[in-house]
Amino acid sequence: MTASLELSQDTAGGAPGGGWSWGRLRSLAKQDHLALLPVLIIALVVGSVLQPAFMTQTNMINVLRQSSELSVVVLAEALILLTGRFDLSLESTVGLAPMVAAWLVCPVLIGGSGLDINPWLAVLAMFAVGATVGAVNGALIVALRLNAFMATLAMLILLRGVTIGLSDGRTLYDLPGNFVYIGTSSWLGVPTSVWVAGTLFLVVGLFLRHHRIGRAIYAIGGNSEAARAAGIRVDRIVFGVYVTAGILAVLAGLMLAGRLASVTSSQGQNMIFTVFAAAVIGRISLNGGRGSMLGALLGVLLLGLVSNILTLSNIQPFWINAAFGAIILLALVIARFTSGEKDQG
Repeated sequence: MTASLELSQDTAGGAPGGGWSWGRLRSLAKQDHLALLPVLIIALVVGSVLQPAFMTQTNMINVLRQSSELSVVVLAEALILLTGRFDLSLESTVGLAPMVAAWLVCPVLIGGSGLDINPWLAVLAMFAVGATVGAVNGALIVALRLNAFMATLAMLILLRGVTIGLSDGRTLYDLPGNFVYIGTSSWLGVPTSVWVAGTLFLVVGLFLRHHRIGRAIYAIGGNSEAARAAGIRVDRIVFGVYVTAGILAVLAGLMLAGRLASVTSSQGQNMIFTVFAAAVIGRISLNGGRGSMLGALLGVLLLGLVSNILTLSNIQPFWINAAFGAIILLALVIARFTSGEKDQG
């Protein structure tokens, strides 16, 4: 699986042959997109020692299932970060779009509109909401040249308010089957959401490596003006990336709503902090133009494993939040020395 996902723009050659020795591991880690691999292995070893239930099949599947929604949002954010921009409002899209769809199909009794429209039309409306939010963000940043931080922060607050207002702060449940399928079903014993997330990372990785637009995304993040001078349609590609990110955020929201079999007014809240953490420790540069989908995926898996270890150890949630910051810093330090990077950017 690792080999199939080594799809970064900056992938440099293959790993040396031989067995899985520590020397081979260090050699792999020196490839920028694999810098977290030693940390992941350490996390697996520590978890196995501390909690006998950690390495069970049930627990590992649970980690993957819970990480799948986050991974899709990280994928969306990583695409934007590669262009040298970012989007804080993705977490609100994760909540608003499924809420709109649920509101359209649920009865008034539980907080819905009572319109009882066709569930498939509601799903289309859900993705239309995500695409529209992405398009508005893209227009604000590309056409109006607004500061990405302030524009997407304002959008985050606006969408969160709309989500709460639409549902009157209530949780909508009793969702149609097509709403919960992707979050509850399994293929070959593996949750469907995990298959979907893995496929998306593979496809996007191939796209970034082999398609001209994928290579243009790296060029734009590296130097927008140079990319423009080279004939790359910078504004159009950045706008398209924002729209794509909005659609991916909707998919993550649908996966989360399916797993919980409901949509809450707080769905996705504070997710953006974990999204940025996973992207950054996964070696996605905040300055743009550098990073890989495999690195971003490893960042998601590391945070998922750490969270699971602490939860199994009965650590209180507030201590888990504090530990997250420490683990992120530790991962950054280890990645810094194993990769040989002198400047994180």
